[in-house]
Amino acid sequence: MSLYHPALLLTGALLTALSLLGLSLQLGWRTGASRRPHHLLFFAVCAGVVVCLVLALATGQKWWALLPALTLLLLMPRTRPGRSGHWRLALACAAAYGLGAWAAW
Repeated sequence: MSLYHPALLLTGALLTALSLLGLSLQLGWRTGASRRPHHLLFFAVCAGVVVCLVLALATGQKWWALLPALTLLLLMPRTRPGRSGHWRLALACAAAYGLGAWAAW
């Protein structure tokens, strides 16, 4: 078994954690908390998607199925946190990754 499938699962778990932390920040449950863990998780998710792309390419899987998720993730810094465009893009990222991982499995 290659590292490809566990990498997809780990990246999906990181994306879930990122989404839940972002939701808690959006809803004000963590008002005094630092946003640094959210940013670190974001970079970990981006790195995880890139690693999944490289592993998919190396193992002959459908690497192109993950490109929409990476593109949407890279567009995320252009949105303002706390605004509707930010969480809508976050939902689009999660959906694109879910569909891409399912197609590339």
